[in-house]
Amino acid sequence: MLVMETRNRVLGEEHPDSLRSMGNLALTYGNQGRWKEAEALNVLVMETRNRVLGEEHPDSLMTIANLASTYQNQGRWKEAEALNVLVMETRNRVLGEEHPDSLTTMANLASTYWAQGRGRRPRSWRSW
Repeated sequence: MLVMETRNRVLGEEHPDSLRSMGNLALTYGNQGRWKEAEALNVLVMETRNRVLGEEHPDSLMTIANLASTYQNQGRWKEAEALNVLVMETRNRVLGEEHPDSLTTMANLASTYWAQGRGRRPRSWRSW
């Protein structure tokens, strides 16, 4: 918290380093199970990055994906799904479907579907 507060005061709340500190604190909150605090910081970082950098900037998309993960960890599947779809479609269009970030987002979306019981268990290689 001290790093974030210092960076905000010295660099300003919209500086990339300040936003990175805020995002890192949000991840820390999530790792501690402090989902509401993680959500609030992720939303603030997402809104600021979208406004300052644009909605297709990699840092903006990463923050949206982090917010989707926060929702998923709270069992808020529809919200997580909507954000994962947005990130996947944008990354596929901007970076291409085979880019590692695009593939990660596809896996995150698949995980969201699986958690909702919307996926089929793949056949094992032994059943082929």
